[in-house]
Amino acid sequence: MDKQELVVRALHTTQGDGQDVYAFFIRGGDIVRIADISRIERDEHDVVKGFQRPEIQQHVKGIADYLDQGKVLFPNSIILAMSPEVRFTASRGTRPNGDEGVGQTGTLTIPIFEAGNRVAWIVDGQQRSLALSRSTNQSFPVPVVAFVSDSLEVQREQFVLVNKAKPLPRRLIDELLPETRNILLPRDLRKRKAPSELCNWLNRNSKSPFYNLIKRPSDKKDDGAPVVTDTAVVEMIRQSLSNPLGALAPYKPTDTEPGDVDAMCTILVTYWSAVRDVFPDAWGKDPRQSRLMHSAGILAMGVLMDRIYARLTGANESYAAVRKEVEKVAPFCRWTSGVWESIGLRWNDIESTSQDKKRLQEALVRAYITEARK
Repeated sequence: MDKQELVVRALHTTQGDGQDVYAFFIRGGDIVRIADISRIERDEHDVVKGFQRPEIQQHVKGIADYLDQGKVLFPNSIILAMSPEVRFTASRGTRPNGDEGVGQTGTLTIPIFEAGNRVAWIVDGQQRSLALSRSTNQSFPVPVVAFVSDSLEVQREQFVLVNKAKPLPRRLIDELLPETRNILLPRDLRKRKAPSELCNWLNRNSKSPFYNLIKRPSDKKDDGAPVVTDTAVVEMIRQSLSNPLGALAPYKPTDTEPGDVDAMCTILVTYWSAVRDVFPDAWGKDPRQSRLMHSAGILAMGVLMDRIYARLTGANESYAAVRKEVEKVAPFCRWTSGVWESIGLRWNDIESTSQDKKRLQEALVRAYITEARK
């Protein structure tokens, strides 16, 4: 059987460190013939694979219905990553007068392989691409911008950057950030990367009390073990890093320094191991059974972590010393039953609202300060 190829007229330029970039038009139905959708998941070694969120069926159907109306305008471009297997042949002839030489016209030859082994991957526009493949108008011309790179790290980086300003799930970006190159990320994403990396480490390291307990977008729906949302853990870490008096703040990365990751991991493991051991009946349970594992509980205990470490220094930051401090609030906590007397709420009435989170944080801090003064 002869090798199948798709040949299109294209405009070529380079960006970055000589990276090839192409712009061309293609029939909508051909996009899924040349490009795979790289779904985010983890392999048997717990390594992140892919980057795309699941298909949104209603969204895809809505786009397909629009395309099926007939003579519609749909100029939205698809962004692809392509392997170096594509071939570009520049057009011959002299350049037109006034041509600034930014781009070069020619012919782009794209091999067509079976699904799972295709020469391109969709970086932006998976829902549109699926809709185009299901539309009755398979020949609808669609603009495409493609960069050549078979590096999954580069593809993830571009995916995060392209979708940063769109309503992309924050959890998906947070899970992908540890797999990207820090130096090329915008400042706001660089700030989010450290908490995401620490959350990832806590979930994957067997020494961590959070080992395999954190829910991530790559988890399969039938995975029953994770009980804590990664959003709660990431936010807990972020608040400690951004608080000048936070437990993690002295070790956070800066624009010029990478930060002391080992020190931050040690603090998190020491403190949260103490929390687990002080509240064994509340640890590792579904948030519906234990508010300690609820986002409100994780954030409140994170605030308490900063308070405790503000009182402890040097040798006093041992597990035994930290556990002794956590035990001071134990009599006041109602994680699985009873009523929080200081705020007048039953244990399971605490929700993920800003008001409830703040009230719980204040209740724990008040209890700790009162006991610490004795």
